[in-house]
Amino acid sequence: MFMGTPQLAAYILEQLIVGSAARLSAAPPAGAGLHPEVASRFRAQANSQAATRSQAPAANEAGGGIKARARFEVVAVVTRPDRPRGRGLATQPSPVAQVAARHGLALYKPTSVRESVFFAQLKSLAPDVLAVAAYGRILPREVLDEARLTPVNVHASLLPRHRGASPIEAAILAGDAETGVTIMRMTERMDAGPILLRRATAIAPDETQASLKARLAELGAQALLDALDSIAQGTVCETAQDETRATYCKPVKKEDAWIDWRADALHIERMTRAYDPWPVARSKLAGQQLLVFKAEAWPQAASEAAPGTIVQVKPAPMVSCGRGLLKLMEVQAAGRKRMAADDFMRGRRVAPGTRLGE
Repeated sequence: MFMGTPQLAAYILEQLIVGSAARLSAAPPAGAGLHPEVASRFRAQANSQAATRSQAPAANEAGGGIKARARFEVVAVVTRPDRPRGRGLATQPSPVAQVAARHGLALYKPTSVRESVFFAQLKSLAPDVLAVAAYGRILPREVLDEARLTPVNVHASLLPRHRGASPIEAAILAGDAETGVTIMRMTERMDAGPILLRRATAIAPDETQASLKARLAELGAQALLDALDSIAQGTVCETAQDETRATYCKPVKKEDAWIDWRADALHIERMTRAYDPWPVARSKLAGQQLLVFKAEAWPQAASEAAPGTIVQVKPAPMVSCGRGLLKLMEVQAAGRKRMAADDFMRGRRVAPGTRLGE
């Protein structure tokens, strides 16, 4: 059984379906309903997998080491209830629900996993493994115990670092050089269960939330398949987390994206990447909201101007920070398109000395 809600979990579910024995002959979906970057990566990987499968008999005859995978079936999918989404706030199913529906899988959307009706449904399914990815709720012991072999979770960080709801944003904000995914056995404590395996990846200097989420979705899907193999073969090894190294991150809220220009330029630049595509780093110009999508930190530069002051407009807008300067590169005003910051400032006739945040 699979449990998840957002786009990252939807990609992982797609890969579970592609990898399941019951659907090996089915053509992989085109990635509809996923974030564009995730969908693009999925299509490329799906094409590669199809080519690999077509060559599998010859490789096996030649002793070519194609890894034998455990046979499994996704018996059901659990996700959060439909809710208003998009500009029109029309009620829509979650990305995971959309994937499950396309593949005709049994789908459950309980308001609470503690509901007696849902629990009865869960018991009737008798799952061997409960695979969870970004479901958004801590599962009670009675739910976890229904997995005959084990309940596992795909977490988008190298645990015990960045336990919690926003590990991708947290890794970028912290300036981490690397992050990754962890497959762990679930316990009642948040992201604290023993580790089954981890996969690391470097964080690029220009990495955004969107690009990192797409890469971690791929990494997480592969890691989960590897973990399922180990569980089925009885070769999985558990490693306890080091509690002294645990860090935590809270759910990201829209208000977290407001820029405090008293912070150092490096931190503000990381905000622009961590909050792209949502909630997007933002400030105010002449009382109007200004979204900042891309910027460059100049940590060694100095200015005596108050934080938030635009100290120059040409050749590129530079803003004074608590430490260093921030070069604005891409911005968007309310009701306008995203555009180059210098074009925006020139069009608005913004002069040096103008304060952002007011």
